[in-house]
Amino acid sequence: MVSGETPYFTGVNLIDPDGPASRRSDGFTERRENWLKVQPMQGLHLTADLQQCGCDARWLLDAEALCGACTEAVRAAGLQAVNQLFHSFPASPLGPGGVTAVVLLAESHLCVHTWPEQRGVTLDVYVCNFGGDHSARAQALMDALIALFQPAHASRHQLHRGQVE
Repeated sequence: MVSGETPYFTGVNLIDPDGPASRRSDGFTERRENWLKVQPMQGLHLTADLQQCGCDARWLLDAEALCGACTEAVRAAGLQAVNQLFHSFPASPLGPGGVTAVVLLAESHLCVHTWPEQRGVTLDVYVCNFGGDHSARAQALMDALIALFQPAHASRHQLHRGQVE
């Protein structure tokens, strides 16, 4: 620990190298100078593979349209976009080019990859649960995007990240 650094922060797990944490009656942990601060790296990582998407082709082909839909879905889910990058790929002999979209969130990220020639999409939503549980917001964002693409088949997965066993 850096000299003069205060190891007491609300919402941070404190580890006393000399023994267990001491809780006060108001729920706060007592401050001790020799405690180490450890912030849990807990988060929720959601993925979905969408096949036979029945949506309008613009959601698979048009980076600008997809950008608007993604940023609106992020806002509606109660998450905060801090930056974004949308890239259109050129057409190939296999068909039209798709789009890769990344929205950097204050809570983590959203990634979308489209394969218009297969009418397929992969989605990736990750939220860190630093300072609060954003899991319901991540689920709402994923649900909104799946509804946008209207897949005939969706394979969804979730991974709870950062849990120490």
